[in-house]
Amino acid sequence: MTPALPDDLPRTAPVTAAFEVLVRFSPAALVHHAVRSTLLAVDLGRQLALPVDDEVLAVAGLLHDAGLTAGFDAHAEPFEVAGGNVAWAVTAGAGWSTQRRDRAVRAVVDHMLDDADVPPGERPEGYLLARSTGADVSGRGLEHWPTAFRADLEARWPRLDFRDTFSACLRDQAARKPASVVAAYVAAGGADRVR
Repeated sequence: MTPALPDDLPRTAPVTAAFEVLVRFSPAALVHHAVRSTLLAVDLGRQLALPVDDEVLAVAGLLHDAGLTAGFDAHAEPFEVAGGNVAWAVTAGAGWSTQRRDRAVRAVVDHMLDDADVPPGERPEGYLLARSTGADVSGRGLEHWPTAFRADLEARWPRLDFRDTFSACLRDQAARKPASVVAAYVAAGGADRVR
């Protein structure tokens, strides 16, 4: 059964297109991770009252790992750059301004940075994605979300075989792109911390 765009996200053409791209090109475990990460980011943005562009956050969140998929993997670029390029193309098709498209790209690239390196006031979408993806991948900072919220999120979007799927993707990227951020992450044991 094909999953439906969560009601918690903007029901706009760009967000719908990003979700359709996600579902068509990603394995189910990455679809669920992208949705969980996006919904965690949306909730944290509300908690912190950050000046978030909801559409930018949703598109970037849904497509942040598009560069890990066979359909969008770039042989010479880090996966987060490839995923940002997918976000740029989807939003160009939606008629977004170059500035807004670049904001979505920046958020996708930012998700691989330590959230302390992403200024929340200047790049709120990237900051939120760095925090939410870190929480969903390794459990880092999960205490910022209520237990009931997290339980509901995982009930609606279960982890499936995320640990194995995501670890394999990270190791593959690190082996082929040794100068990338993900290579340093894998070398530091990040692929083993996925839970």
